[in-house]
Amino acid sequence: MKHIFKLFAVALTVFAIGACTDLEEEIKDGFTEDFDPNNPGVGVSNNVNKAQPNDGLAAAFNRLFGGTAGHNGYFSIQEVSTDEAVITQKGGDWFDGGIWLDMHRHQWTSTHPALNNFWNTAYGAINECNRLIADGQDAAGEAQLRTLRAYWYWRLMDVFGRVKIVTTPGVDAPQATRAEVFTFIETELTQSIPNLPSGRQEYGRVSDMGAYAFLSRMYLNAEAYIGTPRYADAIAAADMVINSGVYSLTDNFGSVFGPANVDDPEHIWIVPFDEQTGGGMNFSQMTLHYPSQLTYRLAEQPWNGYSTLEEFYNSYADTDERKAASFLAGPQFDVNGAPILDLAFDPADPDGAPINYTPAINELAPSGSRQAGARMAKFSFKLKGRSNMDNDYPLFRYAEVIMNKAEAQARLTGNWSDATTLMLVNMVRDRAGATAYTSLDAGEFLAERGREFFQESLRRTDLVRFDRWGAAWWEKPSHSDDFRKVFPIPNEQILASNGTLTQNSGYN
Repeated sequence: MKHIFKLFAVALTVFAIGACTDLEEEIKDGFTEDFDPNNPGVGVSNNVNKAQPNDGLAAAFNRLFGGTAGHNGYFSIQEVSTDEAVITQKGGDWFDGGIWLDMHRHQWTSTHPALNNFWNTAYGAINECNRLIADGQDAAGEAQLRTLRAYWYWRLMDVFGRVKIVTTPGVDAPQATRAEVFTFIETELTQSIPNLPSGRQEYGRVSDMGAYAFLSRMYLNAEAYIGTPRYADAIAAADMVINSGVYSLTDNFGSVFGPANVDDPEHIWIVPFDEQTGGGMNFSQMTLHYPSQLTYRLAEQPWNGYSTLEEFYNSYADTDERKAASFLAGPQFDVNGAPILDLAFDPADPDGAPINYTPAINELAPSGSRQAGARMAKFSFKLKGRSNMDNDYPLFRYAEVIMNKAEAQARLTGNWSDATTLMLVNMVRDRAGATAYTSLDAGEFLAERGREFFQESLRRTDLVRFDRWGAAWWEKPSHSDDFRKVFPIPNEQILASNGTLTQNSGYN
């Protein structure tokens, strides 16, 4: 049995310290290699890895390693723009020309590097799919590549709206409308399903169930994408997965995302990150404070960037198991149980040198506290972990399919307390030990999706669909700029397109 321990708030102890040093220096420890940790919350020392199929498709599927769970790409766009995650300016740390402050405040421009990074990553992956399809595949291989290519086009459509549908290597295409991209994705999926492997997917690949889960998500968002509701279709697609009996909710929420989550019963389509063979998941680096290296004996010093907003953290009941499984909060310790210290702490910080991840953050900029904010820990950290983590990342999982059907049912009937909706949502809540709902409204349904899918790159899409994208949240004023529901086409791409790409309306 594998145990995933999470470091959480225990007791606040105040320590005095007499000197400050440059925290950017390398932190070292003196633990022996056979040290057996006796302090709960220092990760796991074992891991389960599994090889992908030897089917010739890895070159395409491995493109998902790029930006899915790392900094300055797709994940950053989907999370830092929402009320889930924030990168505060900590004095001279993380200012980066103000680009992450702009992302938080919805003041981004077409020159934001994460937008261009994502665009290049997506089209690089699409080109790889096109190349392998052109080289010739059996029916199942081509169907998987078309489904994978459709997924990348979904990301592009969701983020930018109007993009080029390129399907032949070396052949350009005109810029398509969002509706045209939607139709292309739908057609690719429905045509591919008969030839996709049926039932549970092979490791790191996609089956017909993954395509149906994908359709349930896309149809749920159809009204936001193309102005036409497709809620009955969302239910039908979800039912294909639910009625298959192939997947189930995992009893322990945290194990769905931990370092040993290979072949979890809830996973429908995953990115098989691995510290040696599949790098790109950098959450430990992105969110942990520098001296948290000593908590997990990490191979490299973290970057102390990402945290979550206090209001979002507090949206979980303390009895909700997802709260402890998703965040690090409170005083932090090394593997011996001794407090870890920030020797360059801000003298105004009442916690002093001992690291204490307080949910409250003093300000977005320019002097955000170096240790403020609960940290992202849903994809829990391995003892002696490297900068590239081992946890598999679900692109689609069973809980989302259940919630997709629940929402589509509520929207189709016009009743958020519909009996089917309540039954499905309470299935997901029961797994977390949360109190069952007896009634629901749209706002609470959105909040519940946030609690379940934190750190899974769904929040931005959800906020747009629930018409909460322009709402005010901490250090971000409200706005009514509907054009910001999509991001600007990267300026670098427009300049390189020789006039074949035009900017989205509202952006310069």
